[in-house]
Amino acid sequence: MKIYRYPTKNTWTELVQRPVFEREEISTLIAEIFTEVANKGDEALIAFNKKFDKAETKEIIVTETEINAAEDQITKDLKVAIQKAKENIFKFHVSQNTEIQKIETTKGVTCWRENRAIENVGIYIPGGTAPLFSTVLMLAVPANIAGCKEIVLCTPPDKNGNVNPAILYAAKLCGVTKVFKTGGAQAIAAMTLGTKSIPKVSKIFGPGNQFVVAAKEYAQHYGVAIDMPAGPSEVLVIADEQAVPEFCAADLLSQAEHGSDSQVIFLTTDLKVFNETILAIEQQIKKLPRNEMAGKALENSSFIVLNSLEEAIEFSNLYAPEHLILAMGEFEKYIPMIQNAGSVFLGNYSCESAGDYASGTNHTLPTNAYAKNYSGVSLDSFVKKITFQYLSKKGLQNLGKTIEIMAEEEGLFAHKNAVSIRLK
Repeated sequence: MKIYRYPTKNTWTELVQRPVFEREEISTLIAEIFTEVANKGDEALIAFNKKFDKAETKEIIVTETEINAAEDQITKDLKVAIQKAKENIFKFHVSQNTEIQKIETTKGVTCWRENRAIENVGIYIPGGTAPLFSTVLMLAVPANIAGCKEIVLCTPPDKNGNVNPAILYAAKLCGVTKVFKTGGAQAIAAMTLGTKSIPKVSKIFGPGNQFVVAAKEYAQHYGVAIDMPAGPSEVLVIADEQAVPEFCAADLLSQAEHGSDSQVIFLTTDLKVFNETILAIEQQIKKLPRNEMAGKALENSSFIVLNSLEEAIEFSNLYAPEHLILAMGEFEKYIPMIQNAGSVFLGNYSCESAGDYASGTNHTLPTNAYAKNYSGVSLDSFVKKITFQYLSKKGLQNLGKTIEIMAEEEGLFAHKNAVSIRLK
């Protein structure tokens, strides 16, 4: 890990840099995958399953029999945990529904806005070493609340051609309409273009590796929207003298184990907490099954001592972390100073894992400094907002002159006439 003590502000821009990956080669591969899926459809997906996931699959679609069987393949405790998490996620996201507010802007002129669900959405769920069934909850629950008619889920199969049963159980519980055995960039291509089995969707959600991220960006060329630009997972922890070093270490490692390209940043004003947190990391990482992956992530990570908590917040706003943990006593004091963060965790007991799984907030968040201009996934992500206006005869009389003057000044006389003909 990289250690810095009291770095001057003119060095901060360098310190907040993320690891950079070669994109040109990836972009060429993504274009080739999209072309293959466009030309061969399901046949291409079956071939890609064998090539990339070493999986033999005769059919792309997951059958109803497979989905129903999944319930018996996971423990009762896991089912209860998934149900409890779903309940909390539902409570938080349903609260984001807003009532229609009709505003009379001028006497006789009424404007308002209404939500309409995006009819067809696609959800990508990573499989492999970390099958993220929790992400099914985070995406399918708000999609259902919004009223999306079709919720398509794609996830890579294992070597036997099966989908993780926890993913299938969560999908059924949350109202996913169709599940398909395909992963990586080819899954994104299939949801973008449509195949014989997989319907074309209007918006794609979900995390993934750098190939999935690049494919989602490429999908936008075909008029398909995505939840947000993304990169590897990250966390920034700010600790004062009241922080618990063992807790800080655990939170940092919980992000580092996502992948070797993840990044963690630790900021503190207390040298004792600084040294003890590093020691705790060295002790805890030995016990992790994914310690090699976490160790590589730590090589791209920074541990920094700063002069004040105000400086730490300033540094964090520059970095714009996906996850921000304020491991400090008087965290309320610093909340108004936070400008850029995907999701914030307050105090010593608000571990980032709570947001990842079951507190109720969404864990699909902007990474790679996109927290400066993007929000995490919410109910709003699954709806379009349509504006309405109604002008009575009196309303047009009250507003007409204003419109006529503005339209004439812009040289748009047909616009002016649309008002004038009514006023006459």
